[in-house]
Amino acid sequence: MTAQPTTSDAPVSDVDPFSYDVLEDPLPFQADLREAGPVVYLEKYDVYAMGRYAEVHAALTDWQTFQSAAGVGLSNFRYEKPWRPPSLLLETDPPHHDAPRAILSKILGPRELRRLAESWAADAEELVDDLLAKGLEFDAVKDLAAAFPLRVFPDAVGIPQEGRENLVPYGDHVFNAFGPPNELVAKGAPRVAELSASIAAQCARDVLTPDGFGAQIWAAADRGDITEAQAPLIVRSLLTAGVDTTVNGLAAVLYAFATNPDQWARLRENPALSRSAFDEAVRFESPVQTFFRTTTRDIEVGGTLIPEGRKILMFLGSANRDPRRWESPDVFDLGRDPSGHVGFGFGIHQCVGQHVARLEASTILNSLAKRIVSLDINGPTRRHHNNTLRAWESLPVRVELA
Repeated sequence: MTAQPTTSDAPVSDVDPFSYDVLEDPLPFQADLREAGPVVYLEKYDVYAMGRYAEVHAALTDWQTFQSAAGVGLSNFRYEKPWRPPSLLLETDPPHHDAPRAILSKILGPRELRRLAESWAADAEELVDDLLAKGLEFDAVKDLAAAFPLRVFPDAVGIPQEGRENLVPYGDHVFNAFGPPNELVAKGAPRVAELSASIAAQCARDVLTPDGFGAQIWAAADRGDITEAQAPLIVRSLLTAGVDTTVNGLAAVLYAFATNPDQWARLRENPALSRSAFDEAVRFESPVQTFFRTTTRDIEVGGTLIPEGRKILMFLGSANRDPRRWESPDVFDLGRDPSGHVGFGFGIHQCVGQHVARLEASTILNSLAKRIVSLDINGPTRRHHNNTLRAWESLPVRVELA
């Protein structure tokens, strides 16, 4: 970081936040970003960045000034055509955002989650029993963090078995595409048409089971709450945002416990901590690291004038580690109240499925806590690089049974 001012007097950084080194370990860059100032100009991409909690939180809650409708990635929909129809949840603002959000908020509400809780608990018990029967060493990503959401969530949406293998690679490409057109995007490009067609096919009314989230979305179209054209796009939003992020959230909490055995002992003593443990892990690891917004007017933030129509890169992961907001932010602590973290976003665009993710996480943690005294890293770990997500490729662990 340098103190050289731009025309708006913001500190300037020539670091590429989407480079291999930063994606591998973003914490040093994020610390520099926070120290440089409340707003920093990123020279490489000609965008402004926010890394401190106060400014990120304020921007997330001010949708009128920091809009999502111009895209939550680097691409500016005012001038560039999106590579796929924009998300009716992530990439719209009121009034277009209101009806889809209201429908999903109701469908993913407490009554529906109570209905799922019992069957998901049985699925978790069976998964953990089968896994531990095979041995005490396994990959916490492949065998748990990915296996459980891919077991229960597609069933809850009501999509067919065929094509489920495309959910994770499709989501991976979508989140990569929010960043610059680098080699991570290029890697997924050859399969874009195939994956997009597969996901679109799973959103059609006639392939969905009659009792799932997807059928309830189509029923809302029948009632006139949304249009028939909107229904498959809302189902698609569920499938896009509801798998990869949860997989990475579960991997984050398992990694946090594997590297903090005292906190695992604390959870076993008090299983009621499982939900707040997941939120603390989301704060600690921030599976969703960044999102963009676009200014709708000239606005001054922290002494920097940001002109209308400019892209702002908000570092959610950095805000969740900001010592101005959190005491000992680099510590995973079940005694902390993690509410207020921005790992699920904030404001009207806050993740509508966050309670589903919490239920999945608490269900699997409760099942593990009953059987496992400890879990420890048992070999080299490997990150999975994505322009938006903080993810694990491999997390080998060894457990000790109760």
